[in-house]
Amino acid sequence: MAVSSPPHMAHPPQHAPARRPQWTIFSNHAHVLVCIVRNPEERVREIARKVGITERAVQRIIGELEEAGVIKRERLGRTNRYSLSLDRPLRHPLEANTTIAEVIRVIESE
Repeated sequence: MAVSSPPHMAHPPQHAPARRPQWTIFSNHAHVLVCIVRNPEERVREIARKVGITERAVQRIIGELEEAGVIKRERLGRTNRYSLSLDRPLRHPLEANTTIAEVIRVIESE
């Protein structure tokens, strides 16, 4: 037996605001990294806004990425500039044969 939607749900309005998804394929670490790839001088506040997490969470992720050797932070006056080592392999055994650069290429190929 087919279940149909109520009449008011059959055609949602086209102007309805987009909601943030409950989950995504990529982690917040990947999202932060994409922001840094796109703008190596991006401010933590702006990264947090784009990713949808707190500034504190961005700072923690940047620290973890630095510790893993994926990024290096250079102080430029009041801002940071990040350099990247994208040739590093992904950390999980299922993806260890793939580099960070390969994942970034897929994301940036839109």
